[in-house]
Amino acid sequence: VQLQASGGGLVQAGGSLRLSCAASGRTFSNYAMGWFRQAPGKEREFVGTIRRSGDNTYYADSVKGRFTISRDNAKNTVYLQMNSLKPEDTAVYYCAATEAVGVARYTWEYNYWGQGTLVTVSS
Repeated sequence: VQLQASGGGLVQAGGSLRLSCAASGRTFSNYAMGWFRQAPGKEREFVGTIRRSGDNTYYADSVKGRFTISRDNAKNTVYLQMNSLKPEDTAVYYCAATEAVGVARYTWEYNYWGQGTLVTVSS
């Protein structure tokens, strides 16, 4: 499956941004989807994931209550709504698809990756 992330940009602290990730090539609803991020000089870290049907989501503690993942299987798209953004949320954000069953929190569990979109939060 091919993934294309978009929606990144520059936003002030406290602001909001919504990222999108469009999938193509295979049946989107066969994959759980995840969002990861990588700040300069740091390892890629888990942000959250959503199950195939969209009925369950899981988040890293650092974003819980501020970020929301949703998906529209009819549009082959997954979203990451980011509210109350902080400067420490600055990173390249990646969407990824996994065939894994259960909650996938690690990069090695994901089979396909998008190209990333940069989010910069100014203080």
